[in-house]
Amino acid sequence: MENIKNKLGFICDMDGVIYHGNKILDGVAEFVNWMLENDKKFVFLTNSSERTPHELSMKLERMGLQVTPDHFYTSAMATAEFLHNQKPDSTAYVIGEAALTKALYDKGIYMNDVNPDYVVVGETSTYSFEKITKAINLVMKGAKLIGTNPDITGPVENGIFPATGSLIAPIEISTGKKAYFVGKPNPLMLRHGLNKLNCHSRDIAFIGDRMDTDIIAGIESNVDTVLVLSGVTAMEDIDKFPYRPKYIANGVGDLVR
Repeated sequence: MENIKNKLGFICDMDGVIYHGNKILDGVAEFVNWMLENDKKFVFLTNSSERTPHELSMKLERMGLQVTPDHFYTSAMATAEFLHNQKPDSTAYVIGEAALTKALYDKGIYMNDVNPDYVVVGETSTYSFEKITKAINLVMKGAKLIGTNPDITGPVENGIFPATGSLIAPIEISTGKKAYFVGKPNPLMLRHGLNKLNCHSRDIAFIGDRMDTDIIAGIESNVDTVLVLSGVTAMEDIDKFPYRPKYIANGVGDLVR
């Protein structure tokens, strides 16, 4: 683990690495305080599009951690950046929470439910048949289908919840159009994290709990990967994949103990 501790910075997933729902995981406070005390660069990179960086900062504060909003980068922000680079001043019909809409507004992408350039889907608790029908018809008329992330499920305290991959599937099936997903395992998301830290990939370690999004994204970005077993992946699951993480730990606390 000395190789990991000597890194200049860290990119960390959140769900399953830092917390489950509203419960902080064992060793997280120790790890975060160690990064702060040792002047490590770090960013929390989350596929979730439900919260703004400020809201994520407040969530960690309620768990006893003091982390400023500039340490967070979400799939909503990455999606907004992607659409801005693809087509500045474009419009979108959005199925998602306010944080996704805000990220799009911040990049000059405005709401349009008549003839948008894009249909954008992220996590939401207000999913409805009416919204799916609207999205299907807009895509059939030519709007491009974008997902903030491809995750099928996400972890919560009492189990799992349907994530963006599940929510967007009916639109894909009904239209015959495949969505483009911006979040992990798309290396684009990790590249944004590296740019935010202003570090070379060799000086960073990426910590995640999912083989199919976190670890593969790290490998494809040439970043040393750390799989923690505090989330959805168990030790026996690793051999199901044709690639492996460089390091394995029970949780982030193991990295500094």
